[in-house]
Amino acid sequence: MPTRFPLHTVRTLFIGACMTVAAVAHANDDAAFLAARDAFAAGNRQAFERYAAGLQSHPLASYIDYYRLRMDIDRTSPDSIAVFLERNADTVVAQRLRSDWLRQLAKTEQWAAYRTEYAKLPLKNPSPENDLRCHAARAGMVVGDAAAINEARMLWDTLDDAPSACNPVFAALFDAGRLSEDDVWARARRQMEAKRPGQASSVLDLLPAAERPGRVLDDIVANPARWLVRQPANFSITRRGRELALMAIARMARNDVRAAERSLEVIAARLSPQERAYAFGQLGWQGAMRHDPRALQWCRSADDAMDGDEVFAWCARAAMRDGKWKVLRDIVERMPEALASKPEWIYWGGRARGATGHVDQAREHYRRIADQPNFYGLLAREELGQPYQLPPQAAEPSPEDIRRAELTPAIQRALKLFALDLRTEAVREWNWAIREADDRTLLAVAHLAAKKSLWDRAIASADRTVAEHDYALRYLAPMRSEVEPHVQARALDLSWVYGLMRQESRFIMNAKSSAGAQGLMQVMPATAKWVAKKIGLNGYQPSQIADTDTNLLLGTSYMRLVLDSLDDHPVLASAGYNAGPGRAKKWRAAKPLEGAIYAETIPFTETRDYVKKVMANAVMYNLVFGRKEIGLKQRLGTIQPGPGALPDDPI
Repeated sequence: MPTRFPLHTVRTLFIGACMTVAAVAHANDDAAFLAARDAFAAGNRQAFERYAAGLQSHPLASYIDYYRLRMDIDRTSPDSIAVFLERNADTVVAQRLRSDWLRQLAKTEQWAAYRTEYAKLPLKNPSPENDLRCHAARAGMVVGDAAAINEARMLWDTLDDAPSACNPVFAALFDAGRLSEDDVWARARRQMEAKRPGQASSVLDLLPAAERPGRVLDDIVANPARWLVRQPANFSITRRGRELALMAIARMARNDVRAAERSLEVIAARLSPQERAYAFGQLGWQGAMRHDPRALQWCRSADDAMDGDEVFAWCARAAMRDGKWKVLRDIVERMPEALASKPEWIYWGGRARGATGHVDQAREHYRRIADQPNFYGLLAREELGQPYQLPPQAAEPSPEDIRRAELTPAIQRALKLFALDLRTEAVREWNWAIREADDRTLLAVAHLAAKKSLWDRAIASADRTVAEHDYALRYLAPMRSEVEPHVQARALDLSWVYGLMRQESRFIMNAKSSAGAQGLMQVMPATAKWVAKKIGLNGYQPSQIADTDTNLLLGTSYMRLVLDSLDDHPVLASAGYNAGPGRAKKWRAAKPLEGAIYAETIPFTETRDYVKKVMANAVMYNLVFGRKEIGLKQRLGTIQPGPGALPDDPI
């Protein structure tokens, strides 16, 4: 006799079976979406259509439509593009297709259509990409729009790393007499300084054929000293000869600044005062980066002809490292406005004024940045005798607010993309969703992200608020029950460890850098192997670096080892964690050095920024944790001179 079930049980079983079937169907659709995406990336139209069939109702169906149009964009009709853009208006995927379509219009030189379509792009949040801006300037110049000339000149002045799309625009500017040979040589110098010889060559192609260097730049890049000694005695009679010699001196200084100085002495008499000053500025820049004691002397030799943000910044750093406060004040006062208005130079300008007796002016400088919760904002507040305090806690968003945020279409797509481990697309959708959000929306979105363990999105969203703040979201401390035992076992400062992790990975479990660092603490494979041996982690396998607990064990153990080798100083250890203990030791001075000066004079841009953010993060975490206040200046302390790196330094 068949078994009979109560009606409610039958209903429950039926619903469960339906849910199982739906789950399987969703999983199959997701697998088909990923396969279609891979086929699109491979340019396999047949496979793409096979996998895309039946995905019209998928949450990411707009991506399928985008892939289809993008795959054949050179044959797609304008009407098909227009239909897609209208159907998906105000979405990130429409923004992507419009940008792709603009590039196609530029490729086929349909400039009138380009101008019409370009006008529909937002001017900010996000701004048009630089190649599209250059195409727009070219389109305007082709149709005779006078404003396009001014836009083209602005691109020349502001885009040092310009895409190839700008080359025709710059050529048109030169032909129209809006660029001089001085402009061309000055830009070529900047490109060589930035290690972009290809762009320098493209710029110099604007000059008359007899003045172009051709392949000479390749020779200068390969061996500037050899090229320089092979020049004839009369090289200086032409602008071309002198400019190329200056490029060779600047290139030499990157490898051996003292050798560059000797070469400059040989040819200095054949250069104009302005040209000699430029060369000395290059020596000062490169010497300051190497903490050469002659750096400030070279900077002074550049005198009023000092030029370029890097030259100004590094000459200022040489002055602060030498304790030459009046010289530092003079350099900061001569900086271009855009550079001088950055928090670091507002702060150091204040310090220099205070040290030279202008206390009221110093306090004015500090007040300009004292409300900023960053490295120099924190230091400025301390100089004013006002230790930083967390702003009032914003009211928590209601469950309805969070639900409304979750139902935002772009957030829905982002969550689906995160679920499919398509992080790049997911972050793009998330950022699109919050690009113009008010504080209450940002807080709701941040709470939603934290609820779903999307820690980096929670931080990024909470970081954008203007008037209402939740610093517990800005400075999240996830997995504390897992992190704290490792921190305590190695006698580390919890605030510093979280400050470092926030900077390293934003708490993305499977984060992997381009260099190969992995996990929450971004441990390099070679470092992990070295640390495992040091701490006696028997049977360690490279795959374990991705395990959260093992990553925490290796990362905190490495922090302890680095700290022990670097005077138990967190500034040195932060630098060592990022760039290697050997480098952190090498960057000390021959005399005791203020921690803030050490941090600001780290020659690696990435490490300099990293150390400042980690140390500021530590202050903020300490406040969020409600622990006894430790000011940033106290944390930075003094860096004592000391010996070199450990013999078994893994980096």
